[in-house]
Amino acid sequence: MDRFVHWFIKSSLAWLGGGVVLGVAMAAHPVWIVYRPAHVHMNLLGFVTMMIFGVGYHVLPRVAGAPLRWPQLGMIHWWLANTGLALMVAGFFLLPSLPQIGRVTLVAGGSMAASGAFCFIVNIWRTIDLAQARVALSKTQPRKVLPVKQAIA
Repeated sequence: MDRFVHWFIKSSLAWLGGGVVLGVAMAAHPVWIVYRPAHVHMNLLGFVTMMIFGVGYHVLPRVAGAPLRWPQLGMIHWWLANTGLALMVAGFFLLPSLPQIGRVTLVAGGSMAASGAFCFIVNIWRTIDLAQARVALSKTQPRKVLPVKQAIA
């Protein structure tokens, strides 16, 4: 398993833990409901989406039959996604008391997280294209016919 796949899966579990803790805190202190957007993003972008990215990076190239086009882009994606989400959560926490700083932090984090998502889109798209090109090339290549004795061995 690639290192960044491992990191995506582990970070998704960390975001789930954080989202659950914040959810319990909101239940215990109802005035904290103002932090619901942070809770939602921790669970959906943090847990669900990071898990999808991790599993997608591991499974989709194998299903397509080609190696991941740019593995280093997967690591860049991990940093963008997690840093961006952390900034978004911080922005949601800042919005009620410092709306201008919160908004700037939220936009910066959202832009980073979105950039990370586009890294995933491009990387998986090109991986699938590479797999299709390999299949098309294999159909145009003449096949080597082996004598029966070699084909069985």
